[in-house]
Amino acid sequence: MSDKTVLVIDDSATIRKLVDTHLTPAGYRVILAPNAEDGLQFASEVNPDLILLDHQLPGTTGYQVCCQLVENPQLCKIPVVVSSTLRKKAYAEYIDLDNVVDMLPKPYTEELLLTTVANAIQTGVMVVSSQSGGSAVPEVIEQLDDAGLAGSFACFGLREIVDFLNNGRKAGVLEIEADRTRIRFHLDRGRIQGVYASGIDPNQIDRMVARLPQSLANLAPVFKMTIGGRSCAELDGFVQLLDQKVLDPRLMTKMLRFQAAMLVQFAFTNPLSAFRFEAGHSENSLHKNLPLDISLLALLVEAAMHDDDDDTHDRAPQNMVYVRRAIRGQNLDRAGLSARHMKVLNLLAEPKSADDLSQTLGWNPDEVRQVLTGFTLAELVESRTQNVAGSFVVFEPQADAAQSLRTSLEESDNRYTGKVVRDKLALQLVLKRTVPHTLVFAGDDQATCLLMKQLFATKNPKAAKIKRVALISADPHSQNIDWNESLGFTPDETLRRPATAELLFRVMDRIHDDSDTASSVLPNIPIPSEVQNAPVALTAGAEA
Repeated sequence: MSDKTVLVIDDSATIRKLVDTHLTPAGYRVILAPNAEDGLQFASEVNPDLILLDHQLPGTTGYQVCCQLVENPQLCKIPVVVSSTLRKKAYAEYIDLDNVVDMLPKPYTEELLLTTVANAIQTGVMVVSSQSGGSAVPEVIEQLDDAGLAGSFACFGLREIVDFLNNGRKAGVLEIEADRTRIRFHLDRGRIQGVYASGIDPNQIDRMVARLPQSLANLAPVFKMTIGGRSCAELDGFVQLLDQKVLDPRLMTKMLRFQAAMLVQFAFTNPLSAFRFEAGHSENSLHKNLPLDISLLALLVEAAMHDDDDDTHDRAPQNMVYVRRAIRGQNLDRAGLSARHMKVLNLLAEPKSADDLSQTLGWNPDEVRQVLTGFTLAELVESRTQNVAGSFVVFEPQADAAQSLRTSLEESDNRYTGKVVRDKLALQLVLKRTVPHTLVFAGDDQATCLLMKQLFATKNPKAAKIKRVALISADPHSQNIDWNESLGFTPDETLRRPATAELLFRVMDRIHDDSDTASSVLPNIPIPSEVQNAPVALTAGAEA
């Protein structure tokens, strides 16, 4: 997928600027010539895909320029579109010229300019050959080349397509369609080397510019040009300055990385229709001189880090938790992602809320949420809404039963999150960090019942909100336990062994259905000293 070159030969500076302003954002490489002499020289040097030619030029006419092009074997096949205010009077002169494929009357609108240029480039060579050879032109233009890979996003996600190409280390350009916007991913060596766009809403570009970090604020005008990935004269000049080390390549690379992050986030947060991948290296000069060599994950996280929309975080439910995903075929490259942010991923082997992660890492909650947003967009992490805010704790002294329940919880739908602990010390540590909404304990174990009785003897009103579930064995003796004598209270529910995650969740569904529950933001319950020092006979050295 290479950019097309349009040579504009017009003595009007206004027209040259107007054409460059409209064609460059559409992805064309625009070469400007103020007179016929320069125009013919540029045509010989760059061999453009199309010439947009003014009829009236200083000292000559467009007709004479076309004749000189026809006489040159190297230039005679270049399609020409003639533009004039004289309209029919001027156009009649070009009837017999084989290289003139269309007319563009002045003044013209942006839409007419873009349509005329696009059609002339697509059909121009064929029309010129047909007119010079006397052959017929087909009524319908078929697709002349097939993309290496093309399809609809009705069946695939963007992450799947990018991962597939990067896993195969394919080199080329992936173009995706988002309404009128086209976003191009330049891929090579299994990573993203650059991201550019065309047809993007100017208001959207302004919003991206507003998010530029302070260190890049002075490059805002450059950003507005580079985001289109063009190879127009201005950008070619920037590349030359980079080659001559006049511009700081580190600062330009930082800006191109920011640009890529913004466009990737735009692609992941807007409806997409179709994609097309063409293998081979493109002619874009910027990413060749300053390749990003970065992963998709790093760009999504970087975009989230520049997101200052606090309303998004405020709208997230308090009972939202996050857990790491494992998708077959997912690209595992983390190039460009900081070791600091990798810590978040390492902590998500089991579901955790953003507040839990913030407390564990000692980070600002906003930073944690921003990193989680990037991970979620990359489908490396999934968010889940718990039925009840907070977590549960299962206190199970029996090693086999505790391990069996842990395994069952790992394979569950995780609509509730919590921990299974086996010893008193682990229980105390959990209760010091957070207040569970439900405490499940071995109701058929005398030592455990004594510990629960002492624990809930506290006058703290928060403790009274914790729901209590007793695990009991299936033997008849367990059905006749005097709970007031052994615990000093009656459990909200009982659950027979062997307990599974689904059975446990059903019990919590019932007891939390119509009740207010404790949440992770409640103050910690003080552990009575008599509980901490109680001689409870539990298995020592167990894992929390």
